[in-house]
Amino acid sequence: MATKKLQSRKYELAEQLESLFDEYKSILVVGADNVGSNQMHEIRKSCRGKCVIYCGKNTQMRRVIRKLEETRPELDKLRASLKLNVALVFTNESLASMADLLEDNKMPAPAKAGQTAQCGVKLDKGMTSLEPTQTNFLQALNIGSKITKGMIEIINDVQLFNAGDKVDASQAALLQKMDILPFAYGLVCKAAFEDGTLFSSEVLKITDDIIVNKFKSACMNVAAISIECGQPNLVSVPYSILLAYSNLLAIADQTSYSFKYSDKFFGK
Repeated sequence: MATKKLQSRKYELAEQLESLFDEYKSILVVGADNVGSNQMHEIRKSCRGKCVIYCGKNTQMRRVIRKLEETRPELDKLRASLKLNVALVFTNESLASMADLLEDNKMPAPAKAGQTAQCGVKLDKGMTSLEPTQTNFLQALNIGSKITKGMIEIINDVQLFNAGDKVDASQAALLQKMDILPFAYGLVCKAAFEDGTLFSSEVLKITDDIIVNKFKSACMNVAAISIECGQPNLVSVPYSILLAYSNLLAIADQTSYSFKYSDKFFGK
């Protein structure tokens, strides 16, 4: 009986995934490491009406996508990206706005022994909330301290660990004693799929302002090269006119020569 229910649930999830591909045009591939069921529930609540988060086994998702590839061969890129602990976020909204929404739903988390540090942690010198009986936590990490007014005071700034380091048991215990939650976990965008193309999530961080500024910078570079080479073009002509005008003004300033647009500068 339990096996039949499991098989029924399996087919139900597969049908749900197929329907999501028909209903939504854009997909985010997100990493779900260190995201618990309660946090996932809160993320789903905040995203309600804007996207659907599908969590399933990679083998099952690949099987469904492979079936859909018969009519939509471009999905093979998406299937290849389903590695490690990932989920799919289906949406018809802007992918950039969805990525920002998921980023906002990260939650602080304690450091655990054995895990890789998400970021570096530095303990500033000064008073702590630790009682004198807990000096052994600091001594185990060779952190200089003293007792001041019945509390432990750290003598110097200490870099407890850096990003990418393994957190050991003593470091994790000390941070827990000091009520420090150094990390923040949530759904992390790894890739995006839209219009048959799979691309890096970094592309979603490119704003209109960034594009405009890049275009302006490119135009200025083209104009500079064109002026130096004496090859006028659409972007260099305005600068050439300005340079010529500046030269005429310089001549008018040093001679008795004047022209219509120099009088307002020199009053000739």
